[in-house]
Amino acid sequence: MSTVEAVERTTSALRRNMPVCVVDDDARTLDVLLAQLAAMGFPAFGTTKPEEALEQVRAGRCRVVIADIKMPGMDGLAFLEKVLQHDPGVYVILITGYYSIDAAIEAIRRGAYDYLCKPLDRVRLERSLSELAELFGQRRQIRELEEKLLSKWEFHGIIGKSPVMLEMFDMIQKVARHFSNVLITGPTGSGKELVAKALHELSPVAQNRFVVCNCSALVDTLLESQLFGYVRGAFTGATDTRPGLFEYANGGTVFLDEIGETSISTQAKLLRVLQNREIQRVGSPEVRKVEVRLIAATNRDLRAEVLAGRFREDLYYRLSAIQIRVPGLSERLDDIPLLVQHLLKKYNQAYGKNIQGLTRRAQALLLQHSWPGNVRELENVISSAAITTASDFIDVHDLPEHLQRPRQRAAGIDDSWRPLPLEEVRRLHIQRVLEMCGGNRVRASEILGIGRTSLYRFLKREARRKDQSAA
Repeated sequence: MSTVEAVERTTSALRRNMPVCVVDDDARTLDVLLAQLAAMGFPAFGTTKPEEALEQVRAGRCRVVIADIKMPGMDGLAFLEKVLQHDPGVYVILITGYYSIDAAIEAIRRGAYDYLCKPLDRVRLERSLSELAELFGQRRQIRELEEKLLSKWEFHGIIGKSPVMLEMFDMIQKVARHFSNVLITGPTGSGKELVAKALHELSPVAQNRFVVCNCSALVDTLLESQLFGYVRGAFTGATDTRPGLFEYANGGTVFLDEIGETSISTQAKLLRVLQNREIQRVGSPEVRKVEVRLIAATNRDLRAEVLAGRFREDLYYRLSAIQIRVPGLSERLDDIPLLVQHLLKKYNQAYGKNIQGLTRRAQALLLQHSWPGNVRELENVISSAAITTASDFIDVHDLPEHLQRPRQRAAGIDDSWRPLPLEEVRRLHIQRVLEMCGGNRVRASEILGIGRTSLYRFLKREARRKDQSAA
């Protein structure tokens, strides 16, 4: 096959994959256009009613729409607006018998791909459609390449290609085979548990158990029995003897999430495990040997916690011999397109959809957001948008309201700024986070990086302060 034949075959295939819908209230013009499109090799169908064309757009049956600017009931510009609302990925070419440069500029500004004058120049029309066919072909190739690259930039379930992530991947590989204790730090929702799993999977004990304990989810007494086990009769309700997570994971890895939330007494017991590899079940004098690798994670500054007397210094130095910091999403905005692609693939499978991606304006909003909830927040946004969108592309109106109207960042100091005491700044910040979370205290405490108990104490103090002010 010659080069010319190969190009012609490719062009023909691209055109066959780009269905065109024609809308014109003049049936004669409609028939002429459909015949021309068929001769060019584009699958085409037409209607004299804009509402019927909109139904075809909603159903995803066309990628390009050619519409007359003057139609009874709905003019071309109103039709253009409705098409882009339903599917921002559809391209609209407007045609008119009354061409003017100002009208063409206005149509392009509103989102039209091209603006052509009647009687249509067949060469000009074919050139516009050919450019679109090539554009769709290029996008298909880009998506295929991105899917291949996605597997390249995936590291044990963690997606990232930014320098800070590649540095973290390198650190994980270096320490995975040799660690006994590791401390993972990073903001809430950044993926600390995924890092812990990667460390376990790359370790020599990968075939053994990996168990997880969220230290912030349990009170001290329950946490102790969960970690160390208990014997029958040790407390009310202990009707049998049960091993704890350290015994259960013997030979494997224990992951303690939010270790900064533990009490001083629990920290003392954990220190014994790290120093002597020994545990005692609650209610039993017997000392048992365990051989486990311990990974701890926190969103707090443990150095500050040590200085404040809320975390044992000796435990901190035991844990922090090897530290891995997980960057927040705002530190790796370059990874957002990759993460979005990964999440779309996940939720397309979960919801039985075929969402191709995000519109450019939606992508721009994601890159402008500060992402206080990190990757977890991004996943919630994409999951929600994937459910609600009726299009092949997620657009701005599919995103949460706080993303649709991002705050304008001032170049200098805000005019409303005034010096405040630190306690007042703290109070205002907590109130704003609570408002952002819709009053969800658990979510607010995660974003603030404080324990729920600390947040509850603050709210009680605020309530007393307001009562005293009112009195």
